[in-house]
Amino acid sequence: MPEGHSVHRITRQFARHFVGHRVTSWSPQGRFAEGAAVIDGREMVDAKAVGKQMFLEFEGGVLLRVHLGIYGAWDFAGDVTRDATVASAQGRMGQTNQRGTVVDADGEDSLASIGAPRRARLRMSEQENAGDDITEWPPEPVGAVRVRLLTDEAVADLRGPTACEILDAAQVAAVIAKAGPDPLLETTPRAKKAAEERFVAAVRKKPTPIGQLLMDQSVVSGIGNVYRAELLFRARLNPHTPGKLVPEETIRALWKDWTKLLGIGVETGQMMTMDRLSRADYQKALAKRDDRHWVYKREGLPCRVCGTNIVVEMMASRKLYWCPKDQA
Repeated sequence: MPEGHSVHRITRQFARHFVGHRVTSWSPQGRFAEGAAVIDGREMVDAKAVGKQMFLEFEGGVLLRVHLGIYGAWDFAGDVTRDATVASAQGRMGQTNQRGTVVDADGEDSLASIGAPRRARLRMSEQENAGDDITEWPPEPVGAVRVRLLTDEAVADLRGPTACEILDAAQVAAVIAKAGPDPLLETTPRAKKAAEERFVAAVRKKPTPIGQLLMDQSVVSGIGNVYRAELLFRARLNPHTPGKLVPEETIRALWKDWTKLLGIGVETGQMMTMDRLSRADYQKALAKRDDRHWVYKREGLPCRVCGTNIVVEMMASRKLYWCPKDQA
């Protein structure tokens, strides 16, 4: 399931290429025909992510709420760009130079080529993949497309979401009110501090293990299985510790670390959770998940810090990876 950084990146794509444009909308699959008709012909005025949910706002106070769930993905095509490091069209992992420009192994941005503009494809879900250039406009929908959003220059096709619905502003406010705080949602110092306090208060009052609380989207928005495991290891925190027994300073440190890792994820397109890497090791980690994480998917392998084998267990029906020594 896409974690928070992926959803923020998708809404950035909409903000860059769709906001301010009038959108043609329909449901090639037919399952969202009525909803698509509501937003057809309206201008998109905003795109916002709250944890694992996104809200696309159209003129007239009409909003499209999407939750990708496990199988959902947005396929973009047209004059789209990538604003962070993702896999190139040739399957090579991109590199990030000091300015953050996206280039592939040969030094070329695979979705914004030097020279004449070209139209390309980009799939955005848990993993991002660039496809071939497109030769006809608009391209034909491929597969079971729930809803297509089309402008003169870009198209977005939604497949396989858990939720896809039309809401008004009051309904969206109610949905967001039930969600835990998202570090990237707030922009002012006061709002950021309030979000941190909400998180701290929610954790401190619950006897639930912290390993479960971090996955509870009403406690904090956007954290999934990868970030859960990595945050707990970085804090050297036993995942079974009841939330109310976690020291307050540790809870605040978790929030600050989540804010940091989420920002890195949005900028790089990768769930990069290891610190203080050399430039060569950083590029290696961007290219391969095995070199990117402390404990996630490393069951049976030695801990990178103490050498104890990483263990995996089930917690709330999800796999939990942790070090039984460093997180004892």
